Amino acid sequence: MTRSPVLRVVAKLLLPYILLFALYVQFHGDLGAGGGFQAGVIFAAAMILYSLVFGFAAAQRVVPPRVAEVLMALGLLLYGGTGVAGLLAGGNYLDYAVFSPRHPQHGQHWGIFAVELGVGLAVAAVMLTIFFSFAGRRRAE
Repeated sequence: MTRSPVLRVVAKLLLPYILLFALYVQFHGDLGAGGGFQAGVIFAAAMILYSLVFGFAAAQRVVPPRVAEVLMALGLLLYGGTGVAGLLAGGNYLDYAVFSPRHPQHGQHWGIFAVELGVGLAVAAVMLTIFFSFAGRRRAE
């Protein structure tokens, strides 16, 4: 944790924009560069910055480790569930066109969106869990 008021103010100013950029990358990933993986890493980087500036305990209050574990599972289920839903609808695994038979492009869009959202949740949660695991260890003295 830093006691520098300048660093704390700058971090408070930057964090909303970093998180907003993560959302931008997440929601525009199916249209251009970016997507779930990049958005998850950006979101985790914002939380790591928060932890470095405001302290490890403060970061764990914002995103408790149990919440990160649930988000990991939810992201994986969303990704895998989208593929299974395509199978159940009569298509191939991760074939999204079956989600909207009259307009396959819409099905592709929503399927990719769901998969990218699942990847984003899982990546952000895994990155935070790894950070919390290493940052929470105490040095052996």
